[in-house]
Amino acid sequence: MALGVPSSSPAVVIKEIDASTSIRTASTTIGGTVGDFRWGPVGVPMTVATETELVGTFAAPDDTNSVEFHSAAYFLRYADNMKVVRTTDANAKNAYDADSAGAAPAVGNQTDWDAQDTTLAGANHTFVGKYPGAMGNGLTISVCPADETTFNGWAYKSDFDTFPGTSTQATAESATNDEVHVAVIDVNGNFGPKGGVLETFPHVSLATNAKTPDGSTNYILNVVNVGSAYVWMAGFGTAGSRFDADAGSALASGKNYLTTPAAILTIDLTGGVNQNANTAGTLQTAFDQLEDEDTVALDILFTAGMSARTDHVTVVNDITATAVARKDCIAVASPARSDVVGVANPATMVTNTTTTAKDFTFGSYLVVDNNFLKVYDKYNDKYIHIPAASSTAGIMAATDNNAAPWVSPAGTRRGNYLGITSLAYSPTKAQRDTLYKAAINPIANIPGQGVMLYGDKTHMNRPSAFDRINVRRLFTSLEKAIGEFAKASLFELNDEFTRAEFVNNVEPLLREVKGRRGLTDFKVVCDETNNTASVVDRNEFVATIFIKPARSINFITLNFVATRTGADFEEVVGI
Repeated sequence: MALGVPSSSPAVVIKEIDASTSIRTASTTIGGTVGDFRWGPVGVPMTVATETELVGTFAAPDDTNSVEFHSAAYFLRYADNMKVVRTTDANAKNAYDADSAGAAPAVGNQTDWDAQDTTLAGANHTFVGKYPGAMGNGLTISVCPADETTFNGWAYKSDFDTFPGTSTQATAESATNDEVHVAVIDVNGNFGPKGGVLETFPHVSLATNAKTPDGSTNYILNVVNVGSAYVWMAGFGTAGSRFDADAGSALASGKNYLTTPAAILTIDLTGGVNQNANTAGTLQTAFDQLEDEDTVALDILFTAGMSARTDHVTVVNDITATAVARKDCIAVASPARSDVVGVANPATMVTNTTTTAKDFTFGSYLVVDNNFLKVYDKYNDKYIHIPAASSTAGIMAATDNNAAPWVSPAGTRRGNYLGITSLAYSPTKAQRDTLYKAAINPIANIPGQGVMLYGDKTHMNRPSAFDRINVRRLFTSLEKAIGEFAKASLFELNDEFTRAEFVNNVEPLLREVKGRRGLTDFKVVCDETNNTASVVDRNEFVATIFIKPARSINFITLNFVATRTGADFEEVVGI
């Protein structure tokens, strides 16, 4: 992926200067992740707000993708807005007409369909599964022709009002028998009750120019391809083998769309294949769809990662680079699965985690935790370990919504993990010290307080204001908000009026954040001192915003002083 480069077209370029070492707050924080799911659009960011919507879009998990599914689902325990991209690879194929002579198709989304529909029709495909994967196997399409007797014997008669026949439009054109009923059935029960009807398309026409009374298209291909959640319709197969020869032609005088004996047409879909197990490459390709800040709004990126350490590092560094390039979000990661899960000795887990974290890209746009969470997978009736990163990201999102981005997400007030059975391990105080020195935030089961995030560091390896989550997220929030203000100045005149207007927009925001304890002081400079004649002549506009961020408490010292009975407290204050 490409990191940010200076813009060669009109744009607002944000430069951040770390001088610490010498907002808009979102009502709903948006998370972003990718994963191997059994169904749903491929390579397209989909918005989900609840676990129910996650299932509705990508299907319930099986043994192959339960970790990635639950990583996404656990973020939604804390927040209600997430962008999810389904991964795929060359192995994934859509289910298709078992009698088709064509090759197994690979149609991942609407764009893929638009590029392939004509080709698939030319290869004699009729119906294909909407998305790649074995879940499409067992879909059956039943088509009832324009015949009352046939309709009365049809297994799905009760799902329709009356038999298909000749449309009013066809009658007016002196054509006959253009209507069919279409039912999509879930034979294997992959999407609902076994043998149940998933969707119906009544009284659709085989004529290309057919219209409904309100003027909408009623052509079977158009209606199915716009309305179906389960199948695409490519064409009519080999002429005469599936549909009558007039199918797919325009309404015209004398055309009879039922010239062969009336019979139910049953089309069984098979040949759907799941992708192989995710690789670092497939995850990176999917995360690429979340790179563009102009088209995909994001606040927090997280990954379920990879088991193998090398692959996991590759993915984490990729999403970190995305966060750095976007500058409006932060990445969250856990150790590799092989670092923690199945490892018997906690000390070894700590060593593994710190070793892996050393290969993560250091910087303030990444937050690293140390653990995996044991959770119950209700869909497969088993317990599994998922990386804590999604819940850590969720805790940050909940902190945004309940307090503010500049508030630390750690500790007893905000840092508790929800819905977990146990941790892979609970580090001791000494182990927490080791992790924290390595810029890894411990997750620990603190007696009497529960399982919580016990650190608020970013993955910086040098002293800086930006080595704290709350400071990084303060600046990210302010930069996003003030960047939006700045867009209003694009193409305006670089004069005293425009500069004053900008300052007058920004300072109230900063005062609000200061009043909400996000910063202790600020100063905005946008005048002739930084918009010099040479700057103006280059068609540039410069504003410098100085911020003193509020700092979180990481260490508390309590001094208890015993005094003699007659002592004056004023005498001993300061001892």
